[in-house]
Amino acid sequence: MRTLREARGLSLGALAQRLPLDKGHLSRIENGRRKPTEDLARRIDEALHARGELIACAHLDVTATLDARPWETAELLRRMQSGDGAPATVETLQATVTELCCEYGWRDARQLRAEGQGWLREVARLLHQPVGLRQHRELLVCAGWLALLVGCVEYDLGMRAGAEATRTAARQLAEEAGHAELAGWAWEMAAWFALTQSRHPAVIAAARAGQEVAGSGPVVVQLIAQEAKALGRLGDVRGVRAALDRGRRLLDALPAPDRPDNHFEVDPGKWLFYAMDAYRFAEEDALAEHYAEEVIREGVAPDGTERSPMRTAEARLTVAATAARSGDLERAASNGLAAFAGDRRSLPSLLLVAGEVDAELHRRYPHERATAEFREALRVLR
Repeated sequence: MRTLREARGLSLGALAQRLPLDKGHLSRIENGRRKPTEDLARRIDEALHARGELIACAHLDVTATLDARPWETAELLRRMQSGDGAPATVETLQATVTELCCEYGWRDARQLRAEGQGWLREVARLLHQPVGLRQHRELLVCAGWLALLVGCVEYDLGMRAGAEATRTAARQLAEEAGHAELAGWAWEMAAWFALTQSRHPAVIAAARAGQEVAGSGPVVVQLIAQEAKALGRLGDVRGVRAALDRGRRLLDALPAPDRPDNHFEVDPGKWLFYAMDAYRFAEEDALAEHYAEEVIREGVAPDGTERSPMRTAEARLTVAATAARSGDLERAASNGLAAFAGDRRSLPSLLLVAGEVDAELHRRYPHERATAEFREALRVLR
């Protein structure tokens, strides 16, 4: 809120007059000492032309307070205590970690987090046994991938404090193991967190820091994609195109991944998803909708099941946003509500895009029933 207010050249008093609202109460909200009501969050969002970002942030703040043990995974990583898991070799552990990373896109988030934590206990047990330097490093790398996976799932669940602590622990493991790819993904997570919290300069800083440490590989492509998404939100359409072109060239030069469903791989399908997001916020609606339709098409298996429910949900919200801007309320509402139907979701990312749609609907169709229905569906989303 403060970043947007200052970017608009408004004092706190001037914003208070626009709302209207008591300046002291507004100051307490901006400093984090008070939580805004949903109605007030929307009024501030509209006054600052935030296009739904403050709506999403306020909604996520409520969800984050539900996390009673936010640092549980990070504490587990720090202690690395002996557990009671079944014996495992490094080779079987590596294979298991890969399978868990491939389940990220569709498996129940809480189940995946619990299993990831269980395997972290197994890594701790193995690290307490006498091992050589090579095996020790391999175990640290396994722990790093598990930490990144669990941190992503924690953030999907709205556990912001815990996810950040887990991400930091993963970066430390990457540094201890001397693993550039792991370090790059830890920075990519920082960029993602900042994006969903509307800290756009921080997204660019984290994305570029990650590119410096990661060397080459899929993570560099994803870091460039996060940079493009932030540039889109800053209105830099030329920067978006340049970043996406650079990322696409790097992606085309990489070999096709053996497991494209691995969350820590980047394939052409995932690249379509990032391009869709960047162009949607830059209001390049024809390109955004084109990529969204491709994401939806590739996300549905021949038998009709959704292979990538989180990507598909955000693609439907993209279609909803472009339809709202083109005057097609019925199509906007139907796609928007369909995006909330799945059980597997990344709450921060979903709220970010849904907040954009809500702002568009409220601005263009404030008195329509479809607008009210979408707002109510967004309100109860947890």
